[in-house]
Amino acid sequence: MLVIRGMAIRNVYRGFFKAVTIVCICMLAACSGKDGKSIANAGDDDEVPRQRVAVPASFTKAYAQKLTHQLDSVFTYLHKRRGFNGTVLVTKYDSVLYRGAFGYTDFEDKDTLTTNTAFQLASVSKQFTAMAIMMLQEEGELQYDDSVQQYLPGFPYKGITIRQLLNHRSGLANYTYFSDKLWPDRNKPITNKDVVDLMRVHQPAPYYPPNAHFDYSNTGYMLLAAIVEKVSGEDFATYLQEQIFEPLGMEHTFTYSTTMATITGQIADGHTGGRRKRTADYLDTVLGDKGVYSTVEDLYKWDQALYSERLVSFETLKEAFSGSRPDKKEKDEDYGFGWRIKQLDNGDTVVYHGGLWHGYATYLLRNPKDHSALIVLSNVPNGSQSHLKDVKKLLYPEAPKQLAHHRK
Repeated sequence: MLVIRGMAIRNVYRGFFKAVTIVCICMLAACSGKDGKSIANAGDDDEVPRQRVAVPASFTKAYAQKLTHQLDSVFTYLHKRRGFNGTVLVTKYDSVLYRGAFGYTDFEDKDTLTTNTAFQLASVSKQFTAMAIMMLQEEGELQYDDSVQQYLPGFPYKGITIRQLLNHRSGLANYTYFSDKLWPDRNKPITNKDVVDLMRVHQPAPYYPPNAHFDYSNTGYMLLAAIVEKVSGEDFATYLQEQIFEPLGMEHTFTYSTTMATITGQIADGHTGGRRKRTADYLDTVLGDKGVYSTVEDLYKWDQALYSERLVSFETLKEAFSGSRPDKKEKDEDYGFGWRIKQLDNGDTVVYHGGLWHGYATYLLRNPKDHSALIVLSNVPNGSQSHLKDVKKLLYPEAPKQLAHHRK
């Protein structure tokens, strides 16, 4: 059973941030999506500094409408011919070009998806974990180069910092593998604290020494969530709800749990590629690396909030979108705080993340240069999202090959 946690609102501004003056914007006339509606800039607040983007003269209303029709053709094809089942929202210059919903929340009941249907975000959840850490860092509650042992006493692995967890450079073993061997009863949900205790007692061998190189780690983000709990004094789900989701008006966003009151609202069930419903297992209650549920509409609010100082300062956000790999070659992919980073041949730098977990496949890509975003949520991981290159070609015609595939 899916539930929402921590509903108390705490709208607090986090100190006084230095205003950053951005080039003024020519506001684009509202572009209609598939349903003929448009979303205003999510999270706008005159008192909060916001990065603006100028709309070029070439991006006319007629051109935007043409792009909308092209996007509809691509996603209709993906649904009918490639089996795409999910929701999508595409933006450019802060306006929604296209939104759509294809298929069902559940293939048994044939309940139709909408853009307000919540999906498990899988690894796209990591950017919210990273934001929680950034908020606590900005408040002076922790520092990126602090040792993990400073916050998790008895943690048996020395020399690992919070920054290394954020950048996937801890070298730690994957908790989803060693928990299978060490957790005695798989009918009993396991928590972040339980996993940390397993690491203390059994000390699974790390894959690599700390900071040796990039090695994608779900364990690292599970530990970051445990640190958020230790520092904030709140459970991780409550912290996200009160400090991020509610202030941004993300009304259909929540974390997985089996112990609280049942939520209201439509939720997509995860399925196998063969459209058989998947059920939750004991690992679903571990948060930080996954576990957030959201909608394409709420993720647009999140995307827009990242062009403002609603949560943290621009200076803090800049570091989240900066690379961490000292050995990378030019044009190589990099990783910041919860985001993959890719420089395109046209000079743009995009940030993105994909996710795959228990019947869900998700993808969120942002281009800060033109404030475009591609948000795709699916509850049937059948490989249909591998064909998103046609959508990316429409958004970024100068660099389609570099965005031909995505990773979790």
